[in-house]
Amino acid sequence: MNQREFDSVIKQPPNIRYEYFIKKVADYEEVWALYDDGWATAQDVDGNMLIPFFPKKEFAEYCAVNEWNKFKAEPIDIYEFIEKWLVGMKKDRVKPSIFPINEDLVMVEIDVLLRDLSNELENY
Repeated sequence: MNQREFDSVIKQPPNIRYEYFIKKVADYEEVWALYDDGWATAQDVDGNMLIPFFPKKEFAEYCAVNEWNKFKAEPIDIYEFIEKWLVGMKKDRVKPSIFPINEDLVMVEIDVLLRDLSNELENY
């Protein structure tokens, strides 16, 4: 990914970044998250636990600041993400935070995320 693409995507509103996320993770068959002796988490205004996920390593690294400054970007296989992560998160009532940039994020229900990923993966 070149700097122009990075700069362009990072400035998009959350709904456009969500669409980018779906397309890129289906295309590359991997999701990125931040890890350091455990996965990076956050909380929404209601106190629900969130796990941030990114479409590419560069975006995850860009968000490894402040309380996540020691975290490293780690890939997750898309099928493991779908079959294990999302199923376990739903059971544990943990919400995915899709492609957050600072406080600007998309929180989507796991069933919607599963549907969108499945639909996009059918194109491959």
